[in-house]
Amino acid sequence: MERTPKPTTKLKAKAYERPRGGPAKSIAELTPQVGRTAFRRYGFVQSSVVTRWPEIVGEHHAKVCTPEAIRFPPGEKADGILQLVVLPAHAPLIQHVIPEIMERVNRFFGYKAVARVKLRQGAVKPPPATARAAAPPSLKPVPIELGESLRDIGDPELRTVLESLARALGHKEGST
Repeated sequence: MERTPKPTTKLKAKAYERPRGGPAKSIAELTPQVGRTAFRRYGFVQSSVVTRWPEIVGEHHAKVCTPEAIRFPPGEKADGILQLVVLPAHAPLIQHVIPEIMERVNRFFGYKAVARVKLRQGAVKPPPATARAAAPPSLKPVPIELGESLRDIGDPELRTVLESLARALGHKEGST
């Protein structure tokens, strides 16, 4: 009796594939992850300092200076040195407003991240012109007692924010 070999069917194990799908991510979500390594290499822990520089120091100063790097002491994330590139003609002006720039950058971080500022004269690429849509004026009036106290605030942006807060509070108190 001869044995006939049985046909063997081997099932090949299929390699594991990661499930695909999920919502598509916008480029704005991916950009910070892509740029994070490059920004850290050049001394920026938070890339938002560069991207939001006009908001931090104001449009006027952002046109004449730009951050180059923030260098922290080894092992620390405070009391760093902010290095700015400044247009040569504007260096004396920026030198006089360094305390204000340090205050604004530290306020942006939420702690004393910058203790010194170093200036380097050079070419500055102007910030991109962003078309800001003006907020529509609110139709609700500001309560009279709050409107008088807001008149003395010099910063127009802060005054607008506080007025909208006062409107919201006045609306809630009137509805309850």
